[in-house]
Amino acid sequence: MSALISFALGVFILLAYTLEAITGFGSVVIALSLGALLLPIDQLLPILVPLNICMTGYLVRRHWRQIDLPLLLGTLLPGMLVGTLLGYALLPYLDTQALQIGFGLLITWFAGRELWRLSQASSPVRRPAWLTRAIMLGAGLSHGLFASGGPLLVYGLAGTPLDKARLRATLISVWLTLNSLLTLAFALDGRLLPALPQVLSYAPLLLLGVWLGERLHRRFDERHFRIAIHLLLLLTGLLLLAPWRLT
Repeated sequence: MSALISFALGVFILLAYTLEAITGFGSVVIALSLGALLLPIDQLLPILVPLNICMTGYLVRRHWRQIDLPLLLGTLLPGMLVGTLLGYALLPYLDTQALQIGFGLLITWFAGRELWRLSQASSPVRRPAWLTRAIMLGAGLSHGLFASGGPLLVYGLAGTPLDKARLRATLISVWLTLNSLLTLAFALDGRLLPALPQVLSYAPLLLLGVWLGERLHRRFDERHFRIAIHLLLLLTGLLLLAPWRLT
């Protein structure tokens, strides 16, 4: 990896992980979408996923009292764990370019619709439990394929009454669990060990990202926080649809 590529990837990682410290999601999908300008996706994932564990591990330890445990254990993790394992197992057999296009379109539509709803000051629509569980399964599938289940998960939680602190704490608990599982899979399939030098070299950026994200998180009011989350969703969807993202 050249010095220029290493520096640019570091900038992308700092931006992406600062955004996750603010909102509770987005680090891997943003860094992956931008990093695909520089490196193949299969080289990026074993770097970005372990980094995410470091950051979410710290944030979970700091904010564990705000985690919604009934929601986490009863709804989120069961569906997402199944979906993640299924996505990881299916990845070698699927057309990932077509999946990325579909995923990008889905995220862009979800985010655009929610931003329109927020602009009309209407209330979130409460979904039936079966639909929420189906969205969780889809989010897990996306996470197993691209380590990027956040946009669908956030959409699935749009109708819940969680405030910004509980939403962020619950989301990062999900990523800590699932990305620990993916990191173990990378270790078993041989992709983790060659990536460890890059993981260690970028780890100090997480300290700066968490420091910035924690301070910015406290400055957002609830409405602005919701708008920021869905603008981030829209950005990730557009990044997934960018022509260079599909090569």
